[in-house]
Amino acid sequence: MIIVHHLEHSRSLRIPWLLEELGLPYTVQFHARVRSSGLAPESLKRIHPLGKAPIIVDDDRVVAESGAIIEYLLERYAPGKLQPQAGTEAWLDYRYWMHYAEGTLMPLMVMSLVFNRIDRTPWPLGPVARLITRRVRTAYLVPAIALNVRMIEDHLAKSAGFAGADFSAADIQMSIPLESLVADASVHQPLTHGRDWLKRMHGRAAYHRAVAAIEQARAVTADQA
Repeated sequence: MIIVHHLEHSRSLRIPWLLEELGLPYTVQFHARVRSSGLAPESLKRIHPLGKAPIIVDDDRVVAESGAIIEYLLERYAPGKLQPQAGTEAWLDYRYWMHYAEGTLMPLMVMSLVFNRIDRTPWPLGPVARLITRRVRTAYLVPAIALNVRMIEDHLAKSAGFAGADFSAADIQMSIPLESLVADASVHQPLTHGRDWLKRMHGRAAYHRAVAAIEQARAVTADQA
């Protein structure tokens, strides 16, 4: 049985979703964040030294990082599934978006999230903190996010998914960055194709089963507390 260690308010949903799409048995271990700091609990550090999620345990093998977990699961349990044929244009897109999600877009979205929190710094440091974040947003963050939005919109205008017409693991990997873009109030560029794509992803039965599995694990953890 594959154990998925899921951290509250994190990007871990990708892995139960993938497992549901593949029809593989798994169980979710839910970890609540520390209320005082918002950080991951020590229970995750006992599994992996960085204490970040998602993490899976499979036959005593610990695998971390979303992209690495997805590749591991596909290679071990589902060769050739949820990915285009190697050497095709769709396969090149697949490899690009699988790495782009965490390598390029999510760092920008995390920076935006951090700045949003800094903007709420109380007096007397608040005005100085907001001045700094405003300048960084104007000079770097806003133009960088806008450039990425345009690229994503251009791609989805021509393709039903991130790796061609067929649903793939690249779509699962890209789901969290797209959700972050849609939820970020500082992103003012239209995400017409991105929102349509995200609606289709959220409509998949496997996605709903994964959400339900996490909520069930959350309830079990709460009952045990």
